[in-house]
Amino acid sequence: MLNTPVEVNKRGYCVPSSPKVVICYDGMDPSYLADAAIRGISPRLSAMAAHGLYASAHSAMPSFTNPNNVSIVCGAPPSVHGVSGNYWYDRATGLEVMMTDAGPLRAPTILASLAQIGVKVAAVTAKDKLRKALAVGLAGEGRQGIAFSAEKAASCTVAEHGISGEEAQAGQPVPDQYSPELSLFVLDAGLRLLQSGRAQVLYLSLSDFVQHAHAPGAPESDAFIRAVDARVGAFLDAGATVGIVADHGMTDLSLADGSPNILYLGDCLDARYGVGATRVICPITDPFVRHHGALGGFVRVHILGDQDHDEVRGFLGRLPGVQLALLREEMCRRFDQPIEREGDVAIIASKGVALGTHDGAHALGELAGTRLRSHGSLAERDVPFLVSHPLNTAYRRKAATQQLHNYDIFDFVLNGACREEV
Repeated sequence: MLNTPVEVNKRGYCVPSSPKVVICYDGMDPSYLADAAIRGISPRLSAMAAHGLYASAHSAMPSFTNPNNVSIVCGAPPSVHGVSGNYWYDRATGLEVMMTDAGPLRAPTILASLAQIGVKVAAVTAKDKLRKALAVGLAGEGRQGIAFSAEKAASCTVAEHGISGEEAQAGQPVPDQYSPELSLFVLDAGLRLLQSGRAQVLYLSLSDFVQHAHAPGAPESDAFIRAVDARVGAFLDAGATVGIVADHGMTDLSLADGSPNILYLGDCLDARYGVGATRVICPITDPFVRHHGALGGFVRVHILGDQDHDEVRGFLGRLPGVQLALLREEMCRRFDQPIEREGDVAIIASKGVALGTHDGAHALGELAGTRLRSHGSLAERDVPFLVSHPLNTAYRRKAATQQLHNYDIFDFVLNGACREEV
């Protein structure tokens, strides 16, 4: 095994000599951690913050699951790896495409790069929609790494996932996809891989089901945080350095009466320019519509007719509920987006507003009477950034003087953390 750093997307990463665990705590808005710390229900997470590093970081934009998980494992923004949403409009074919595999990924991952030099690496995700992207170069086709999802653990094969379904499940039932147990399954599976010597570097990506459904301080939120905290403690007790970030925060997007606060941009554009002149794409769209009804704080508008792009941008930017309306090039420049995936106009909502396509087009019934809580805008861009052990001098300086991003977490865990007990 090499002793020199491994370069991935223009960053060097030290080869670890002790276990390293990075957890993407999906939807973990900083308000949840603050509430839990104040009330003393997350002692191991609080100890990490006190003895290691706790900072506020930016997620990649838009603040959705797929672009941020891929950014984290690549250590780079979407402009480098090419994944800028869960769902997009393919300009070449005129088709709307959902990310269900690794198709758009155009950069190597830290996980695969470490595995290729002999480090034992595993990625466990709550949802299978991420697994294929994170597994590129890591598992399958004769690779030595492990990559599987809690959602599809029962169907794992050594050839594709690097692990059998029997070992992935370890006698545990596969949880319902809309349950907190899906995330706890991920953490428990990661701990087994660490303790059995199957993995030395682990990436564990949770589900945001609880945060979509419950605000900080709710009994369900408290129970979930306590359960995660106990498992983080188990990783620390097993001798691992642990890094925790979120892919995005979470905001209540409902009115006082509990109904969703939605601005239907497709209807606004049809009324102004005519039906079929534009197409609104909601990049939050994924197979898990019960989480959010395909509603969040960011959409892309594609102009299909001959309308002046800047005039459309100006119209959308004046609508109440819109914080920013940016032309394609400006969106890419300001927020590190891949230009081939960007719309003609990108719309970022004001805090507390959901952006949709057309009234009646979203699966609001799937919310089952709960308040709409979702993400995608700048309001959900701030996320927690925790490292369990103290940092060396260079990384203390980085944390104090630079804007951190969630995709810096592997850099801090592999290159910056010193070994001390927590």
